[in-house]
Amino acid sequence: MLTEILFYAFAAVLLGAAIGVIASRNPVHSVLFLVLCFFNSAVLWLLIEAEFLAIVLVLVYVGAVMVLFLFVVMMLDINIEKLREGFTRYAPLGALVAVIVVVEMYYVLWVKRLGMDVTGGTAPLPADYSNTAAIGEVLYTDYVYPFQLAAVVLLIAIVAAIALTMRRREGLRTQDVSRQVAVRRQDRVRLVKVEPEVEQ
Repeated sequence: MLTEILFYAFAAVLLGAAIGVIASRNPVHSVLFLVLCFFNSAVLWLLIEAEFLAIVLVLVYVGAVMVLFLFVVMMLDINIEKLREGFTRYAPLGALVAVIVVVEMYYVLWVKRLGMDVTGGTAPLPADYSNTAAIGEVLYTDYVYPFQLAAVVLLIAIVAAIALTMRRREGLRTQDVSRQVAVRRQDRVRLVKVEPEVEQ
């Protein structure tokens, strides 16, 4: 009973924060509402005993990604009025997407009508159960190739981002590794012998 009350309470806050993300006129406020969404989502993960996913959501998204978003939004000079000018142009597409999402939510919320009963809840887990170990076992056995493929794709994205950032342009100071390796101590360091001063 307490779990259901907590679920509906945090779910209501999550929905309110999600509405605040798209309804807020200030981009910084939207980012802060999104941080609140992530925190409430992490609590919902905790309620279903998925502690690892909850802490990863907080550490990775709130602790890293959203902080980066917040700094980028605060540093960029965003013209809010110019962004609002194209709202009516994309309103029909947004309404269509909203209708599709509502229809999908209807089928999810009334899934019992499709012959599936999800009201019984989940079976209690043993005391020595570790969902972190379970996730690792599934990732490195059944999904090891997709996992490695995702790692390669992320590595390519990192290398591409660095290459685009460090492309040669006028006035850019680049690193010459061959000159750094070929440097000698005599060219960089000069030892000077200083005679000690004797007080009279």
